[in-house]
Amino acid sequence: MNALAHQVRPEQTAHQPDLPSAEELDRALRNQSPAAIIAAGLQAVGREHLVVVSSFGTESAALLKVMADVDPAIPVIFLDTGWLFEETLSYRDTLIATLGLRDVRSIKPSEEALSREDPDRELWFSDPDACCRIRKVEPLARALAPFSAWINGRKRFQGGLRAAIPVVEQDGIRLKFNPFANVTREEIEAIYAAAKLPPHPLVASGFLSVGCMPCTSRTSPDEDARAGRWRGRPKTECGIHTLKTS
Repeated sequence: MNALAHQVRPEQTAHQPDLPSAEELDRALRNQSPAAIIAAGLQAVGREHLVVVSSFGTESAALLKVMADVDPAIPVIFLDTGWLFEETLSYRDTLIATLGLRDVRSIKPSEEALSREDPDRELWFSDPDACCRIRKVEPLARALAPFSAWINGRKRFQGGLRAAIPVVEQDGIRLKFNPFANVTREEIEAIYAAAKLPPHPLVASGFLSVGCMPCTSRTSPDEDARAGRWRGRPKTECGIHTLKTS
C-alpha cells in the first residue's frame, strides 16, 4: 500500500502495553539527546505502539532526520487538513524520499464533519478553534487510536505554552515524548547543515512557521517565529497539544 494513501480507521486499535511512568521517564531522559529520547521511547513501548506526529513544517526535517537515524520504520502521522500550502505537501514528499521514511500516514478530516460544520469552508474565519478541532484535533485522535505513545517536535524556545514542556509527559492514556524540548534554534540549524536537509520551500519567502493557508502569514525578522500563526487573534495553538488525547 502506498504510504501516503494509508488511512487509519477509527475502529483500528492495538493492545496497549503496560506503560512506564511519564515522571520516571522524564527524570531519566530530561538531559538526554533527542536520539536517545526517541530510542528510549522505542524501547519502552515498541515500534508498533509508537508514532511520530509531524506537520512537515519549517523545522520538521530535524526531528524526522533524528527519528529516521533511530528507526525509519517508526510510523509518522501527517494531518492533511485540506487547507495546507501546496509547498507543504510537496515538502512532505521530498522528506519521505530524502530520509527514507517508510510509513507516513496522511490523515484527513472526516467528510461528515466537514459537510456538517464547515460546508462553505469559512469556519477558519468565524471560529478558528472549531476549524482546528474538526481538521486537526479529531483526526489526530482517530489516528492515535492504535498507539500508546507519540512523539512531537515542540521546543521550549518557541515560548508561550511550550516554554516549560517536559521531555516526557502523560497525555491522557498515552505517553507523549518531546525529544526536542531542550534543543536550541542553533542546534536545529546544525542538524540541517550536517545532514544537508532541504528547507521548507516557504522559508525563503518569510514564512518561519507554516500551518494552514488562511491562518499563516509571513514573519518579520524582529518577530517571534510563530507570530505569523493566527495573526491578530489570541489563539496560539491548534489544540492538539493543549487537549489531552483519549
